[in-house]
This record gives sequence, C-alpha cells and structure tokens, in this order.
Amino acid sequence: MSTILHAKFAIGQIVRHRIYPFRGLIFDIDPEFANTEEWWLSIPEELRPRKDQPYYHLYAENADTTYLAYVSEGNLLLDDTSAPLRHPDIAERFISDGGVYRLRPGVTN
Repeated sequence: MSTILHAKFAIGQIVRHRIYPFRGLIFDIDPEFANTEEWWLSIPEELRPRKDQPYYHLYAENADTTYLAYVSEGNLLLDDTSAPLRHPDIAERFISDGGVYRLRPGVTN
C-alpha cells in the first residue's frame, strides 16, 4: 500500500530555501519528484533530497537575479518577511493583494 502525500505549501505562497539564500512564489506542485534523473544526480549527494516528497516549482529570486527553481518540500520554509517579490513572470499568472498572491481568473495549472 502506498502512502498518499499531501503538500505542506500551496500555490501562491511565498517560501524560502532552508539552506540557500533565495525565496520564491509557488506556481505549481508535483506530488513527488518529476524531473530528470540527471538533474537529481547533479545535486551533491550529501544534500540530495528524497524523491518521495512533494516538489515545488517556484518563481525564485535572490539578491542578484530571478529564475525558476524546482525544490523539494524538505528544503522549503514559509517566508515571513513580507518583502515584495520582483520576479517578472509573477504578474502574468498572479494578482498580488497586499502580499497575498492569487491566481488570475482563467489561469490554470
């Protein structure tokens, strides 16, 4: 019997990485690892997360740049800074309402 996993975070939440200095907005969720084996093996073994957990697609940013990130649930924490996000793709899919991000009407994942 397999275990049914539930995502700890939701689309539209702002999270930060527990080790690396970046944060981002969740725009999609995979119930378990759904990237390539090559990508997974590129992570240093001592930091490599388990595959049997939710993985999140983020509009990510650090002090220098914006980018897309794919991060395991175990490596994310809820971001409580309330600092605005600057990723340019956020406005295409989300409406910001006082720091809370909602999907635009008609946008599907």
